[in-house]
Amino acid sequence: MFKRFESAPLQFGRLWSKTAGLTALVSAFALSGCATFSPDGGMSVVADVAGQTIKKDVVAIRSTEDATQAKDSVRGLLRRGLTVDTAVQIALLNNRGLQAAYNDLAIAEADLVQDSLPPNPTFSISRIAGNGALEIERQVVGDILALATLPFRSEIARQRFQAAQLRAAEETLRLAAEVRRAYYRAVAANELVGLLTEAKATAESTAQLALKLGQTGSMNKLDQAREQVFYAETTADLATLRQEATSSRERLARLLGLWDGDLGFHIPRKLPILPRRPQSLPRIEVDAVEHRLDLQIARIELAALAKSLNLTEATRFVTLLDVAGISRKTRDPEGAPFRERGFDIQFQIPIFDGGEVRVRRAAATYNEAFNLLTEKAVNVRSEARDAYRVYRSTYDIAGHYQREVLPLRKIISDEMQLRFSSMQVDIFTVLQEARQRLVALRAGIEAKRDFWLAKAELQTVVNGGGSGGETNRQARPSLAQANAASN
Repeated sequence: MFKRFESAPLQFGRLWSKTAGLTALVSAFALSGCATFSPDGGMSVVADVAGQTIKKDVVAIRSTEDATQAKDSVRGLLRRGLTVDTAVQIALLNNRGLQAAYNDLAIAEADLVQDSLPPNPTFSISRIAGNGALEIERQVVGDILALATLPFRSEIARQRFQAAQLRAAEETLRLAAEVRRAYYRAVAANELVGLLTEAKATAESTAQLALKLGQTGSMNKLDQAREQVFYAETTADLATLRQEATSSRERLARLLGLWDGDLGFHIPRKLPILPRRPQSLPRIEVDAVEHRLDLQIARIELAALAKSLNLTEATRFVTLLDVAGISRKTRDPEGAPFRERGFDIQFQIPIFDGGEVRVRRAAATYNEAFNLLTEKAVNVRSEARDAYRVYRSTYDIAGHYQREVLPLRKIISDEMQLRFSSMQVDIFTVLQEARQRLVALRAGIEAKRDFWLAKAELQTVVNGGGSGGETNRQARPSLAQANAASN
């Protein structure tokens, strides 16, 4: 468990003892020899998360062959009926924004390798001649401080790379969640358009009948106006729903990365039926805290901050330390050569700034990240509880419409048809019941859509990949502050 940090004084002499300095140099060179690029560019973690969490494949497109294979896979998936699973898989293969996130991961690996290498030595040579004298000086300058702190900096870079891997995985889950939401909205819009199209046809026939009855004097103006306004309102609602369906489809196409000839994909006309029973998740809070990627990222960055803090303390009195090996060849005015050797050490003297400012800033930065992580953990637990309650309530509401409301509305409609056939009620009473059933059918579709959206949100809350917000604040700015503090 991470704790708050309180700064403590450091004895400069112990840091730069000969044994410690030699050990640091040996460790630095040993560590630098292990810094290499991975064959997959760090994508193994992303692939594992995607495979275990959403059961999908991911690929980082970094060559023409990769692009061709991904394109062929996408076209093969598009030839099938587009389900929510195939839509997610297409997006993971074809969305260029996700590929840009994978490029960020490759950049993070390059930074890891660079930060794990010792600094290059600097070689300089100078030649000065005049008044019969000649002086040649050669220097090889190395940053001893950078070498001594290399193991610390390399470990910090490795932790930052791990965080970058999880961020790429989180971006993968975020895209998958957005595709699921866009898919269910698009399908629900299709189903509502189909419902309102049928209602418009009925309303148009009723309005024409009311007009004819009005011309014969069999219907008053009030009843005529009611039928006309219902037709007008249904027409307007249908136009609105068609626009929403078009926009939902375009939103899905953008997430899938489709354009040009691939835009003719087909989505179902109706939402999937409800599952027979809802999921039981008694450990929803524990699962969220254990699996949320943003929490894992925050933990890794907090650990990196701790190491940055220790590095800041170790270098609080020294900001520049160079050692130069010098070989100087000089000729006196008589032309006799002689060689001078030695070394030159330069460092700042902590007269005005003893490093206390940087140490206190780093400690405050660490405490800030600690508090943000604690806040995030508390919020994640609350989000998990809330998402599960919404999931259960939307399941119950949608199920109530499917089991109770809609069957009862159908019974009433059938009974009205029987009574109309036996001339017990007139046509307008039957139409009035049809309008009420239309309202119930529309509410049932929207309730079913809300359930599938709640199910997608529940998976996002447990695994991560949310769209952002107050609970998704990260400690990345604090890391930047820590870097500034340690420089």
